[in-house]
Amino acid sequence: MKFKINQDHFSNGLQQVLNVVATRSTMPILSNVLIEAQEGYISLTTTNLDLGIRCRIKADVETPGGITLPVRKLATIVRELPQNDVFVDAGDNNQAKITSGGSLFKIMGINTEEFPPLPSFENRHVFELSQDEIVSMLKSVSYGQSTDENRYILNGVYFNFADEKLTLVATDGRRLALTALDTEISEDNTGSLILPAKTVAELERLLGKGEKVKIAFNDRQVAFEITIDEEASGLVDQLYLVSKIVEGNYPNYRQVIPKETEHRVKIERELMLECVNRAALVTSDKSHSVKLKVSKNLLEISGSSSEYGESHESMAIAYDGPEVQVAFNPQFLMEPLKALSKDEVFFEFKDELSPGLFKTLDNFICVIMPLRLN
Repeated sequence: MKFKINQDHFSNGLQQVLNVVATRSTMPILSNVLIEAQEGYISLTTTNLDLGIRCRIKADVETPGGITLPVRKLATIVRELPQNDVFVDAGDNNQAKITSGGSLFKIMGINTEEFPPLPSFENRHVFELSQDEIVSMLKSVSYGQSTDENRYILNGVYFNFADEKLTLVATDGRRLALTALDTEISEDNTGSLILPAKTVAELERLLGKGEKVKIAFNDRQVAFEITIDEEASGLVDQLYLVSKIVEGNYPNYRQVIPKETEHRVKIERELMLECVNRAALVTSDKSHSVKLKVSKNLLEISGSSSEYGESHESMAIAYDGPEVQVAFNPQFLMEPLKALSKDEVFFEFKDELSPGLFKTLDNFICVIMPLRLN
């Protein structure tokens, strides 16, 4: 295998596939990147057996072939090379010679036959969607995923393709975030999957550099074909991400969403975010709650702890109902406010024992369970 490649493009490509590699692995091959050279481009592939990624980069290929090399070390070396042109030459002895300007490296690799191939599977369901829409949907719910290993079913984002829309849901049992997008779904193409948290994080990082993303899945795996628009990145046309899905049935999230709330106020998203953030500065790990008090045209947010003292914030709202007080974990209030980009957000509530709801006009809901008022 022999090729010449632009240093920035090579470095950028290695960064795209680096995240998937486990820091410690029992199998040395999983610490390596598979480099395959074909006419006009090379492809870089990494996997941790649960999640795999491949990207293609333009290159002048003299001799096609393949090798696997330690990806972290290779990424560091390529980043530090002195010149734009990088020459890679790998023979049959699983060693790659990398030259650039006056620099020469000889890196030991492992035979490509040991590298586990990315699974190819029969697609039962295929959808093509907008990258920008998917990434903003993911960001508006992903903070709600559970990190509790015992509730592994909740350690991810639920995708449901049904009823002419794609619905994304994340919950940890104390709050639930849901967003939906109208999309054409034929009857035989309905389906759902739970996308693991690590894959969600990768998608959030990778999406948004092009227009379309193709999602294909069956009962065990999901693949994302991500088109890249940027010529400058040197990525030929796409990233390919394939992931295992969380096996099991997602709980019935609809029963958590209150059928009725008695009061609704329109809030200034950024202002409320700042007020909750400041009010929470005096809370402690033991008393991690802020109190919301709603009265005529006024929302008051207060925090307190025996260690640090008290805080009080107030903001004007349009409200003419009875006085209501509810306590919440400030983190649970701030995360949806941070994740949303729309300024028009509504807060709905009933009484001190009922959940609070953030809503927008475009199919977003976040349900937050209240805490006891002390």
